Amino acid sequence: MSEQNNSKEKAATQESKVASRRKFLKAATTGTAGAAIAGFPMIASAQAGPISMRWQSTWPSKDIFHEYALDFAKKVNDMTGGDLKIEVLPAGAVVPAFGLLEAVSKGTLDGGHGVLGYHYGKQNALALWNSGPAFGMDANMLLSWHKYGGGQELLAKLYASIGITTVQSFLYGPMATQPLGWFKKPVTKTADFKGLKFRTNGLAIDLFTAMGAAVNALPGGEIVPAMDRGLLDAAEFNNATSDRLLGFADVSKVCMLQSYHQSAETFEIMFNKPKYDALPAKMKAIIAGAVEAASADMSWKAIDRYSKDYIELQTKDKVKFYKTPDAVLQDQLTLWSAIVEKKSAENPLFKEIAESQKVFAERAVKWDQDVYVSRRMAMNHFFGAKKAAPKKA
Repeated sequence: MSEQNNSKEKAATQESKVASRRKFLKAATTGTAGAAIAGFPMIASAQAGPISMRWQSTWPSKDIFHEYALDFAKKVNDMTGGDLKIEVLPAGAVVPAFGLLEAVSKGTLDGGHGVLGYHYGKQNALALWNSGPAFGMDANMLLSWHKYGGGQELLAKLYASIGITTVQSFLYGPMATQPLGWFKKPVTKTADFKGLKFRTNGLAIDLFTAMGAAVNALPGGEIVPAMDRGLLDAAEFNNATSDRLLGFADVSKVCMLQSYHQSAETFEIMFNKPKYDALPAKMKAIIAGAVEAASADMSWKAIDRYSKDYIELQTKDKVKFYKTPDAVLQDQLTLWSAIVEKKSAENPLFKEIAESQKVFAERAVKWDQDVYVSRRMAMNHFFGAKKAAPKKA
C-alpha cells in the first residue's frame, strides 16, 4: 500500500470518529432535554419532598409521657424545616407497648418512644438503664454515664448480644425518683409486701419479689383497670402527673413517696436503623441536637407539671402522701446488693455494665453530695417545715 493511500485511510478513519462523536453528543443532548421535559433530573439530586416516619410510643395518649414523645417529634419536625415529619401514635395503635422494640427492629414502625425496662424479658441487663440500683446516681447522672462513661457502647454491645442490630437508640429525659407506689394503707415495714399483688417493671420485678410481693409487669395504661378489678392490690408507675392522668387517685388514696426501685430512669428514643442510616448527615446531626434539647425541656416541663399535680392530688383528689420508712429503703439497698451479685454471676454483660456504673457513680455521687447544698434546709427556712415533707407512715 502506498504512503499516499495510507494517509487517505487515516484521514477517513479520523473523520468517521469525529462524526460518531458528534452524533453521540447530539443524541445525549436530545436525551437530556427529553429527560428534563419528562421531569427527570439529569443528575441525582436531593430528595424531593419531606421524609415521613410513623412512630409509636409505649404510653396511652392521655399520659404526659406520650406528650413527651410528641414534644420530641415536634422538635425534629421544626428543626428540619419539615424535611423530616415524624408522626407518633399511642401505645397499642400498631403493636402492644411491650412489642415496640421488635416492631422498630423489623421496620414495622420507623421509630418509637419508651423505656429500656420494657425490654427486660429479652435481656435483663437492659433494665440497668431504668430500674436498677443506680448506685446512688440520679437520672441525670445516669445519662452522664451513658454519654461520657461508656454506657452508649455497652448498650450497643448488649443489643447486639440479643440480635438487635437494626435499632438506633438514643437515651434522654431524666426522670424524677419514683414513688414506692399506691396502696390501700400506708406501708410501715418491708413485711407489708408479703403476698401483695403488685405491679412494677424491669429489674424492680426482682426487687419487689425479694421483698415478698407477687409481681405482675403491666404497661402503664393497664395498671389502674387491674387495680379497679382487684387483680392488683397495689402498684407503682412514675410521677404525680402520669398517675393523676391515668386515674390512680380513683382506686387508691394512699401514695408512698421515695424508693430505690426506680431512682434513675430515663426514656429511650428508637429509630429503625436502616431508615435512620439512609437519612442525610445534616438531618442526623439535627436529630442528635433535638434529643438533647428535648431532654432538657422534658426535665423542665416535669418540674412544672409534677409539682402542680402533686398539689392537686392532695387538695382535689384527697390523696394522702407518706414518706417510705427509712428501714424499708435500707432493706431495698440490701436486697439490691444481693440481686446485683446474683445477676452478675449469671450474666457477664450484666456484670460489665453494673461495674461500669459503679465506677462512675462512686466519683460522681461523691462530688454531688460534697458540692450541693441542702435544699431541704432552704425549703424549711423560706416556706416553713410544716410544708416541707410528706407524713411519716
